[in-house]
Amino acid sequence: MAARTKSAKERPSYRCTECGWQTAKWLGRCPECQAWGTIEEYGAPAVRTTTPGRVTTSAVPIGQVDGRQATARSTGVPELDRVLGGGLVPGAVVLLAGEPGVGKSTLLLDVAAKSASDEHRTLYVTGEESASQVRMRADRIRAIDDHLYLAAETDLSAVLGHLDAVKPSLLILDSVQTVASPEIDGAPGGMAQVREVAGALIRASKERGMSTLLVGHVTKDGAIAGPRLLEHLVDVVLSFEGDRHARLRLVRGVKNRYGATDEVGCFELHDEGITGLADPSGLFLTRRAEPVPGTCLTVTLEGRRPLVAEVQALTVDSQIPSPRRTTSGLETSRVSMMLAVLEQRGRISALGKRDIYSATVGGVKLSEPAADLAIALALASAASDTPLPKNLVAIGEVGLAGEVRRVTGVQRRLSEAHRLGFTHALVPGDPGKIPSGMKVLEVADIGDALRVLPRSRRREAPRDDEDRR
Repeated sequence: MAARTKSAKERPSYRCTECGWQTAKWLGRCPECQAWGTIEEYGAPAVRTTTPGRVTTSAVPIGQVDGRQATARSTGVPELDRVLGGGLVPGAVVLLAGEPGVGKSTLLLDVAAKSASDEHRTLYVTGEESASQVRMRADRIRAIDDHLYLAAETDLSAVLGHLDAVKPSLLILDSVQTVASPEIDGAPGGMAQVREVAGALIRASKERGMSTLLVGHVTKDGAIAGPRLLEHLVDVVLSFEGDRHARLRLVRGVKNRYGATDEVGCFELHDEGITGLADPSGLFLTRRAEPVPGTCLTVTLEGRRPLVAEVQALTVDSQIPSPRRTTSGLETSRVSMMLAVLEQRGRISALGKRDIYSATVGGVKLSEPAADLAIALALASAASDTPLPKNLVAIGEVGLAGEVRRVTGVQRRLSEAHRLGFTHALVPGDPGKIPSGMKVLEVADIGDALRVLPRSRRREAPRDDEDRR
């Protein structure tokens, strides 16, 4: 009986690498977290008692800890520093993920060259390209520096060997899914390999006080590939977004232990490389001498950053029984809602039987409800073939009852519009302090907003801040 019990204890069992759920037999899918291919065999754990061991560093009062060791160092790219919270902290590990071809390698190669100096060496390890390919890109974007070291490796032990030889202050690994450890079974990019590679590099970064930038792949749904544990291990998670057919690129903070997560960095990708945009609003606007029907401007917030964007709409007679509804840069559901509100609450019946096309300028994507009023006015302007007044911006969320609701950051939005030369604005009630010289009209519903069209202009002009008070 004792031998039978001992054999049962030594029998291997299976555990999910994602959530830790255990079972006595192998399964293709974890019943707990519904992940596929995460059930792995492991030996039955022996019952052990951990005894107290030697401490590496003595515990001290938190007020006596030297905080200067966590001072951020600039990457040389101000827009990236904005998202990181000032720069790279020694020992910090940053994960940058994005779709293929969005410009991750170009941005990090530029960072590698600008952050390299006599006192701070940079090691760029590529596992996806050869060293000559990276050198060609470096020549194109002028990212050549004597203190920037380049290595093409896919073996984890070799990468750790380069760290001992170069002793860099910054390590860039492109990408974490291409490097594998010979001590772990599985192909590069597998969950076990990614976990082992990330763990080894994180330990090396903390021990050496070396900043590390890891490039990560994404799935077809846009999520970061690999185990979720990878995002928990690193200190900062950045998402690199952008349409490959547009010039605009956004670096958005998802997790940041050293700063805020609502900052956004704007970049422009061109033939000579990638450059930061301190004032990206010009990419989203079309300057014209005279206003054009079907266009309306709004101010969107990307994190804390206000950006002026242009919404365009076009309506034409439909040649088919079911009219087309085409959008670009806008959510189709919100455009459909604005069409219904205009027809029912705004008494515009000409939209139901016409083809409608709506889009944004410059590749920006507007998903926040604050753009509802601009979408509705652009559609109404296109339907009546009447342009909106010049230098007008519209800010506000539109409900199904036709009411215009308040949104966050109205003062910041108005300040940005005023800085760019816009003199009139449509906003919900109680917008707060208004920039001097800017005329603001508070609208309660979509009917009030539609009166700005010249064919049914309001009797009184938009009032400035003093008149409103």
